[in-house]
Amino acid sequence: MNGTTTPSGSDRVERLAGCLLGTALGDSLGLPREGLTPGRARRLFGADLHHSLVLGRGMVSDDTEHTCMVAQALLASGGDPDRFARALAWKLRFWILALPAGVGLGTARAIGKLLLGWPPSSSGVRSAGNGPAMRAAILGACLGTEPRNLRGWVRASTRCTHTDPRAERAAFLVACAAAHASTRAPAGVNAEEFLPRAIDALGDADDEIRCVLDSLGAHLARGASVREFAGSLGLARGVSGYAYHTVPVALYGWLRHPGDFRAAVTEVVALGGDADTTGAIVGGIVGAGVGCAALPRDWTDRLVEWPRSASWMKALAGRLAARFPGDASPGSNARELPLFRPAVLPRNILFLAIVLAHGFRRLLPPYSDGADIPPTGGTRV
Repeated sequence: MNGTTTPSGSDRVERLAGCLLGTALGDSLGLPREGLTPGRARRLFGADLHHSLVLGRGMVSDDTEHTCMVAQALLASGGDPDRFARALAWKLRFWILALPAGVGLGTARAIGKLLLGWPPSSSGVRSAGNGPAMRAAILGACLGTEPRNLRGWVRASTRCTHTDPRAERAAFLVACAAAHASTRAPAGVNAEEFLPRAIDALGDADDEIRCVLDSLGAHLARGASVREFAGSLGLARGVSGYAYHTVPVALYGWLRHPGDFRAAVTEVVALGGDADTTGAIVGGIVGAGVGCAALPRDWTDRLVEWPRSASWMKALAGRLAARFPGDASPGSNARELPLFRPAVLPRNILFLAIVLAHGFRRLLPPYSDGADIPPTGGTRV
């Protein structure tokens, strides 16, 4: 995007760490609320957003894990999108063998094809789900200073699992947003500039996404809340996993609060539905703009993850900044960051037990009476 500035040195590390850790925070805060209506989530967890997965602490799901795999594949790519796709495909194969919880159906089918020998160029399935979008912010934060090349990297990431053009367009919008956020101070984020340029950069935007983005701009112009915009899309009882629902809502949260991580994530997660993914996407975008140091300390301190810990993600950001400095200087040959793989399987088993416990908890009161969501107005698009 034109009119950008390029963060360098420690500031670039901050922005990339903000993207990675912001994704993790949005994911972990939204995870306990996944699949719930806004009213039921408020009854179970209260009005204030806080970590509530286990004992006031949070853990991450596949949204963060995929983002970290994309980051590692970027380091393994040598600057080649095809090599990046092959590296990501191998990571997805090993990831599924470690028994992660809550894998999306489209992603699971695609990884099954990878395990059976399909190459990443033909392993994707026809799905417009939000899987590619949830891992796209780090692509924009790393590569956004070269927008002409960004689409090819997004395509390589997307088509490993999803072949529907809508999934790719949505993922590209997320990458463009993270690029826009990471190359300016939050005060420089401008919806009137970003939205038309993002549509132009898409090139193949269909009528549906044009209509949704036009509505997004109109709602922003009149100061509508995130909930009002979601209501105009028919999402008052929760955001679906359809890419053209998930991504516009996350973009709206970012454009409404580009410099306020807490407000952006809180308003988006409060919409319910696929709350971990919407939280992860808006968290990654806003985090890329404000940097790691601006993330709420009470949230970061209560994230309990291992081996993909907060400190591990910050170290990963350092390697990404060295490999992709974002200016004319050549990048280093920074390699992938080692991960203590023996810990992944027992961690996933523990995580699965916690998720199942949440599932059983949802069978108990308090229940939503269906009358706690006020009318939002607006036009359904």
